[in-house]
Amino acid sequence: MADPVIDGIACLWMRGGSSKGAYFLSRDLPSDRAARDDLLLRVFGSPDARQIDGIGGADPLTSKVAILSPPSRPDADVDYLFLQVFVDQPLVSDAQGCGNILAGVGPAAIERGLVAARGSETPVRIHMRNTGEIARALVQTPGGRVRYSGEAAIDGVPGTAAPIALLFDGIAGSMCGRLLPSGNEVDVIDGVACTLIDNGMPIVVMDAADFGLSGQESRDALDANGALKARLEAIRLQAGPVMALGDVRDSSVPKMTLVSAPVDGGVISTRSFIPHRCHASIGVFAAISVATACVLGKGPAARLARRPDGPRFAIEHPTGKAEVLVQQDAAGTVIGAGTMRTARKLFDGRVFARD
Repeated sequence: MADPVIDGIACLWMRGGSSKGAYFLSRDLPSDRAARDDLLLRVFGSPDARQIDGIGGADPLTSKVAILSPPSRPDADVDYLFLQVFVDQPLVSDAQGCGNILAGVGPAAIERGLVAARGSETPVRIHMRNTGEIARALVQTPGGRVRYSGEAAIDGVPGTAAPIALLFDGIAGSMCGRLLPSGNEVDVIDGVACTLIDNGMPIVVMDAADFGLSGQESRDALDANGALKARLEAIRLQAGPVMALGDVRDSSVPKMTLVSAPVDGGVISTRSFIPHRCHASIGVFAAISVATACVLGKGPAARLARRPDGPRFAIEHPTGKAEVLVQQDAAGTVIGAGTMRTARKLFDGRVFARD
């Protein structure tokens, strides 16, 4: 392997949804997990609140990694492992997936020759190694090349780009084993009514009003509220074992999600913590889990939601709305979900690790 300090590593830097990350081929990284994680910390400049000596953007949303490799199962075109590089801690976590970075996997796989472009739109079956499920991405490929420009807009990202449809089946219990890991639609933790749910992302859904909040507070205001964050963490640590996640003290899941009545024509309003900082928007799988919580019989989300007539659920967040497609059977059970994202190639080259 080339020296990552002197020779660098092949890296595709992309915006995926409302996040940014480094996309690598697995063959270009150490096969040993500890060596790989050490290298990524040095590439991103962690631990450091500014990540000043690396490519990280001093925010969890811009400190992410996608590792691509040939498919390990016959129903996939590419394997995708997501890693969260912590900003101010020497930690790299594979404890969750990321639906935003997922949006860039199809284009990146085509760019790197793992998947051949086929016609004006190329379907890419993505094996999400973090959870074991398959996602289907539809990538615009006119003339045999990925098209990034287009008219699709997503909140949290300025301008427009080519749409990338992401479709998911069988994601219930992706990390917890079942949709409602406790078997209940409502669990009370520290006096707070919570819905513990995992439909692609383990989250704890709580009514913002139970914390003396309107649910419309800014991200900065919530991040500055130390008492709130301490209380959320106390609930999160208790929720972890109940959700079959064990001790989550050093884990990025479950996410903590405060909900309130919608104010901008959506189904519900959210403030999501990932897990210790408030998200500028909301993750794709977290939005799917929230939408699923809205169709339950009980719980904070079910009580506050203004449910739509059709399958399109607009989940409000601090910078706009995330659209989720929810498929339900005749009994109202969620059987599938999807979303529309965009992605853009930002640079392609070599990244250098610090000594």
